[in-house]
Amino acid sequence: MNDSEKNGSRELALVTGASTGIGYQLARGLAARRYDLVLVAEDPAIHPVATEFAPQGITAHAIEADLATNAGLAEVRRSLDALERPIEVAALNAGVGAYGRFDRLPIEDDLRVLAVNVTATVRLAKYVLPPMIDRGHGRVLFTSSSTATSPGPMFATYAASKAFVQSFAEAVRAELDGTGVSITTLMPGATDTNFFDRAGMQDTELARGPKADPEDVAQRALEALFDGQARVEPRTPAETR
Repeated sequence: MNDSEKNGSRELALVTGASTGIGYQLARGLAARRYDLVLVAEDPAIHPVATEFAPQGITAHAIEADLATNAGLAEVRRSLDALERPIEVAALNAGVGAYGRFDRLPIEDDLRVLAVNVTATVRLAKYVLPPMIDRGHGRVLFTSSSTATSPGPMFATYAASKAFVQSFAEAVRAELDGTGVSITTLMPGATDTNFFDRAGMQDTELARGPKADPEDVAQRALEALFDGQARVEPRTPAETR
């Protein structure tokens, strides 16, 4: 019997940014580990994604919400409260980017990056962590980025937002030592997702270069999460040569 079914019923996992890419693959990986799912995305495609897991006997709840807005975050919280089930695993994966020279980008683009990557991440962590601490167990995966460790010219706000996520997650991990709650950060490099198109980076050298498979990235992330590792840095095919 899988750990998520050890008490005769499945435990619940939350995944944000779950309609495509790494988030979708994280959801698939957690379903394979027999977790029921709460899947969050701004994309209406999150609803058909949630139905994919029924043949596996997995209950998946879809929440369509824009995490850049107070209304979207309130909808996530309302929906989670209505389930009346504890969250055992949270993958705070949602993120957006904006590409261009900082002084030429619309300020709205920068603020959206900060709202999704920083504010929503902190607010959702503040929601999921206290009950985990009270129960004495739980796991949280924060999706950071390989850009978290150095400045990112032409995507300055995005790189800075991921540096925040990395520092924040590592600090919270240290604070929660001994509580039974484990924090892991995922630091992917270029990955074959729609991120580049959404960020306006489709014509960049980075977007045209080698990319990691999101399924492989998610698998590595979950292995690290369930091993209690502090961080995991999947490499692109070029980096493994």
